[in-house]
Amino acid sequence: MATPQACSDANPSKIFNLDMEEGQKEVHEEVEEVQVVIDYAKRAQWLRAAVLGANDGLLSTASLMMGIGAVKKDVKTMILAGIAGLVGGACSMAIGEFVSVYSQYDIEFAQMKREGNTTQKDKLPNPFQAAVASAVAFAIGAMVPLLGAAFIEDYKVRLGVVVAVVTIALMVFGGLGAVLGKAPLVKSSLRVLIGGWLAMALTFGLTKLVGHF
Repeated sequence: MATPQACSDANPSKIFNLDMEEGQKEVHEEVEEVQVVIDYAKRAQWLRAAVLGANDGLLSTASLMMGIGAVKKDVKTMILAGIAGLVGGACSMAIGEFVSVYSQYDIEFAQMKREGNTTQKDKLPNPFQAAVASAVAFAIGAMVPLLGAAFIEDYKVRLGVVVAVVTIALMVFGGLGAVLGKAPLVKSSLRVLIGGWLAMALTFGLTKLVGHF
């Protein structure tokens, strides 16, 4: 048992340091507990949705530009078609995502009300956030073929550049989607790439065929 003299002789700075170490330890443990709670699965789903949205923007805009390029050789018409595809596609994606997520929100909130657990309302999906994220992802993908064709006057070179930049982007998006979806990397990337080539080729060929009538 410590005597009053021993307690009085104790170094105040040591006592303070011990208190500080205890406080830091408690804070560190609290931080670790917060880190464990992070929902990495939900984050991966959002990232995968963003990659898929960007891939949609890339492929639909590139196919539209290739289709227009099959009948109109001037760069202005091709770029205007791409811009129209970007704006229209981004708006369509945003509205579709908003309606879909809002329906999910209503269903989950109704379930919470039945269970008397509406205090966790902030954990429900955000329709506005989903709509904006979807539109932005689509627009980012659509910018790839637009930037590839924007400054090239020569018709054949422009088409070749669009195909080249879209090919690279399809491989990147396909690889990211495979990693986030835990799918085979090479197989998934090739599937996305071949599908993209087919979409562009079919749009180009069919539009050129219709343009002859």
